[in-house]
Amino acid sequence: MKFMRHKKEAVDVNLTPLIDVVFLLLIFFMVSTTFTKETRLTLQLPEADGEAPAQMTDMVEITISVDGRYAVNGKPVINTEIKTLMVAIDKISQSDSSRPLVITADAKSPHQAVVTAMDAAGQMGFVNLSITTKRPVGAE
Repeated sequence: MKFMRHKKEAVDVNLTPLIDVVFLLLIFFMVSTTFTKETRLTLQLPEADGEAPAQMTDMVEITISVDGRYAVNGKPVINTEIKTLMVAIDKISQSDSSRPLVITADAKSPHQAVVTAMDAAGQMGFVNLSITTKRPVGAE
């Protein structure tokens, strides 16, 4: 018996589908990746060079400390809630919203505390609102 010899075919791996999958994965990761560059702002708080106005005796002054605590005309407020602040302002101003209101905040006090004080004054109807600043160091 004579058998025909079959030629052995070379084993061949088709890499085309593998390359397609790799390219699809590469495109997917390139599209789904977000490139963000975080930046930080340096902030300089305002300083004033002008002269301080003459002291008004009938004004209401809200002082805000470094930790965000309030004092109305030098008397500390129990907590930092807006309702408590409004009650304290009402007692000092005797419900007279035409009196001038001055907000004095420490340079490192939280911004939210200043906004809360302004919100309380606005809700109570104060229109003469001032914010004080400090003199620059060395300016006399």
